[in-house]
Amino acid sequence: MDEIRKTPETKNFIDVFVEQDIAPGGQFEGQTVHTRFPPEPNGYLHIGHCKALTIDFGTAEKFGGLCNLRMDDTNPTKEDSEYVDAIQADIHWLGFDWGDRFFYGSDYFDKDYEYAVELIKKGLAYVCDLTPEQAKEYRGDIGKPAISPYRDRSVEENLDLFERMKNGEFPEGSKTLRAKIDLASGNFNMRDPVLYRIRYMHHHRQGDKWCIYPMYDFAHPIQDALEGITHSLCSLEFEAHRPLYDWVVSNITIPYHKPRQIEFARLGIDHTVMSKRKLRLLVETGRVSGWDDPRMPTLCGLRRRGYTAASIRNFCERIGVAKSANTVEYAFLEHCLREDLNDTAERVMAVLHPVKLVITNYPEGQTETFCVENNPVHPEQGTHEIPFSREVWIEADDFMEEPIPKYKRLYPNGPECRLKGAYLIRCTGCKKNPDGSIAEVYAEYDPDSRGGDPADGRKVKGATIHWVDAATAVDAEVRVYDNLFLDEQPDSADKDFLECMNPDSLQVLTGCKVERALVAEAEKYDAAGENRAAKTAPGFQFMRVGYFCLDSRDCHKDHLVFNRSVSLKDSFKPAK
Repeated sequence: MDEIRKTPETKNFIDVFVEQDIAPGGQFEGQTVHTRFPPEPNGYLHIGHCKALTIDFGTAEKFGGLCNLRMDDTNPTKEDSEYVDAIQADIHWLGFDWGDRFFYGSDYFDKDYEYAVELIKKGLAYVCDLTPEQAKEYRGDIGKPAISPYRDRSVEENLDLFERMKNGEFPEGSKTLRAKIDLASGNFNMRDPVLYRIRYMHHHRQGDKWCIYPMYDFAHPIQDALEGITHSLCSLEFEAHRPLYDWVVSNITIPYHKPRQIEFARLGIDHTVMSKRKLRLLVETGRVSGWDDPRMPTLCGLRRRGYTAASIRNFCERIGVAKSANTVEYAFLEHCLREDLNDTAERVMAVLHPVKLVITNYPEGQTETFCVENNPVHPEQGTHEIPFSREVWIEADDFMEEPIPKYKRLYPNGPECRLKGAYLIRCTGCKKNPDGSIAEVYAEYDPDSRGGDPADGRKVKGATIHWVDAATAVDAEVRVYDNLFLDEQPDSADKDFLECMNPDSLQVLTGCKVERALVAEAEKYDAAGENRAAKTAPGFQFMRVGYFCLDSRDCHKDHLVFNRSVSLKDSFKPAK
């Protein structure tokens, strides 16, 4: 697991509510704070889920409490064990753990059924024959009550019909079990909501035992109460469902007091979508390479791109917990990653668009080495050696035959420039290919400037240029990513998100040149085997270029593949 560097704790409105609840006289005085994270295993976790789970697990951490992990697998049409395993791996990667408190919503199906029967016996639930279309038609409007012709059925008839529903005697969609609450309620969630529906679907854990399944609004409060949850923390969309949550646990004989539901705003990030349905469509139609495509907002995709657990937790902490919806700039997520990698990433030399530089007055056959700091932020991490000889690779845009105004890199008879950490050089000319492209750049070096500083102390007006020794360089493939969507809000209801996609979101560069030492890093990563996908790949700063990591799926020692995690330039301006 990656080391998690915790950010300073801050207090939000949820913390205030929890403090009040456990204080003397509070409804949970003397009790252990107990939360839960209940994802539906119908896809991979994304950055939006990350905010929710950091609130659930983080709140428990702050108050020395407990947090359960519960798979909300009450919908048999979508769940899969693949997603269950992936969710657990992602949560562990972020640094959270649930101990032995791992549950499935389907574990409670027998209890759900018992409590539904109890509501029927109390005259608080009934079997309804309205089709979904009829139910929608009879739902009513503001000031106009809903209609249900079946709510006055006797208790005996409802018990018989509900048992026959369970036994599979009725077609799918022909009957539902509804709560008997208030058809005239101003909260439409309280207008006799559906508690059970008939679905003839194979369940990934329960098999074919059940053909009736509880609705989330009925099953969830029961699960929370049975597990001893004190605080049910959920997104703002459930605020209008809270009265139903309270109604359920208040009207059944359950061996626990009523949990408190608290809502917070969901996370929105520009230039991306958070709907699992839409993300699944991207995967299934081949518009991305999989759930772990580095352009995806999934945690496995962000991890493959080189995002660290610390950077994501820091991001979630710094955006805070709000009661009103807001959209965060993707640039701020990148800012948090850049901060972390600046502190942790090893510095290496790499050239993405190589052109050969020949130092004509450097002795042929001579080789020497230079020491490069692994991380100037942490000098104690030492240095590593890189070889240097007569021919090196430099970036193609570090040379211009006809320079533009204020160009301070290499051009014939231009200013002296530094080869980073090596020598001062001055360009003398170039050789072209038949198509007019640059084949080689020529320069002369000052042998008395080893380390990049002239012996006579003269001022160097040219730029500092990174390089890789041509004799020992290794080829690599580099993947440069941009936003998956051009539109800032592709998830808006009035847009087709597929039409908002960025056709240039991935650029694959081949023939890049990197230090040979990176082969050894790939060999270490290969040794992790299948487990390497569950870890953040080693991150590096390609000096003057950006932050990159080994690709967890495609990289191996004989074929180096790097993903750009984030650029060096930070366009995000934090608020003062």
